[in-house]
Amino acid sequence: MSSVKKQPKVLDRIDLAILNTLQQNGRISNVELAQQVNLSASPCLDRVKRLEQDGYIRRYGAFLNASMLNFGMSAFIQVTLDRTTADVFENFKHGIVKIKEVAECHLVAGGYDYLLKIRFKDISCYREVLEKIVSLPAVAQTHTYMVTEHIKEDMGVPIL
Repeated sequence: MSSVKKQPKVLDRIDLAILNTLQQNGRISNVELAQQVNLSASPCLDRVKRLEQDGYIRRYGAFLNASMLNFGMSAFIQVTLDRTTADVFENFKHGIVKIKEVAECHLVAGGYDYLLKIRFKDISCYREVLEKIVSLPAVAQTHTYMVTEHIKEDMGVPIL
């Protein structure tokens, strides 16, 4: 098996239009999508399948109202580990993905090791999540920044 990565196909304006449209409305029918990007249905579906296979489209989903589902509060937590070795990073990753309230986890360069985005119901639930995080092996320090207002949330990749 070759370890050489396949170069992705260069995307044309129609591919980009398809991606942009699907990013805005993942439930659009293939017929509607084809109309919006000025293709017939069959070639449009072929392009969507290729974009999925090539990895440009990772998944489809819905944006849920977190407040209505008792996850209306959010915070960002900086996590510093007590040492930065491969096994410590691996153990942290293995533990953090199991905490359902962690919406995002990023390994970062700079003054700390990880930046987490968490979602929770209230301050007591925040405390429970923080306890789970600090109990992970090698966590030396955390700093929390509570979100007081959502100004702009992830709207996807700015394609067009």
